[in-house]
Amino acid sequence: MENVKLVRVRLLAMLIMLMPLAAAGQGDTAHGNDALVKKALENEVRAAGDAQHPMRYRLRKSSPRLTSTKEIVETKDGAVARLISVNDAPLSAEDAEKEQARLASLLSDPSKQRHRKEMEDDDSARALKVLRALPEAFIYRYAGTLEAPAGAIEKFTFTPNPKFDPPDLEAHVLTQMTGEIWIDAAQQRVTKLEGHLQQDVDFGWGILGRLNKGGWIVIEQADVGEHQWHLVHFKMSMSGRVVFKTRVFDTTEDESQFALVPASVSYQQAIQMLQAETTETSRGASALVNR
Repeated sequence: MENVKLVRVRLLAMLIMLMPLAAAGQGDTAHGNDALVKKALENEVRAAGDAQHPMRYRLRKSSPRLTSTKEIVETKDGAVARLISVNDAPLSAEDAEKEQARLASLLSDPSKQRHRKEMEDDDSARALKVLRALPEAFIYRYAGTLEAPAGAIEKFTFTPNPKFDPPDLEAHVLTQMTGEIWIDAAQQRVTKLEGHLQQDVDFGWGILGRLNKGGWIVIEQADVGEHQWHLVHFKMSMSGRVVFKTRVFDTTEDESQFALVPASVSYQQAIQMLQAETTETSRGASALVNR
């Protein structure tokens, strides 16, 4: 299973994508961009709760110590994954067999997937909790129009609203983030965000004691087909205190090869799809060894 600490820190970063949008009407609304911002916010919120368009894609995650690539399948029962390479090298026959066994174990014990789904739902509930605090959290400024191959991109800068009084520790992180955000004017969706922590921030989810000043994130999403938007690039460089230890979070994620998955697909069906591919990978590796 993916490192839970990193997953939840990444979720926080995804929430930040929506923060400046929620401040519509508080900053510079020249050129009628307040309407664009409000509509983009509506679209992002609706997409965040979309369970009808699950995706299948590849996730390449790299850090100073390790690079891994996984095949991810989203389902109504939560996402499942298959490891396909480490440090950009295919799995050995032995490692492919281990991955097959891991998938078989997950398939035979539904409680494991239920637990993972419960964690996903818990994170989603926390996300909505923070989302409700966003309307008063930020002030943004219109910063011009950029021309991209797909059309006009509207750019905004954002800063914390000094009048914002966070209702809880989870929302407190919103008070120390500044950055820039880009919106696709035609589809009214967020395409990119860069955010920087200006001060140390206490973290309220029981994972990190503190995120340190100077940390930053870059998030990019795009239309990956049939007007479905998805995260395509994520870069985070942050440090913080985990209980009594200092940790550095330096990770890059790139997602590609997207395909829609029927909303009715169960996690068991997704695993069976991944198992079949794992078997083919194992056979291919064995054939190479036996040559």
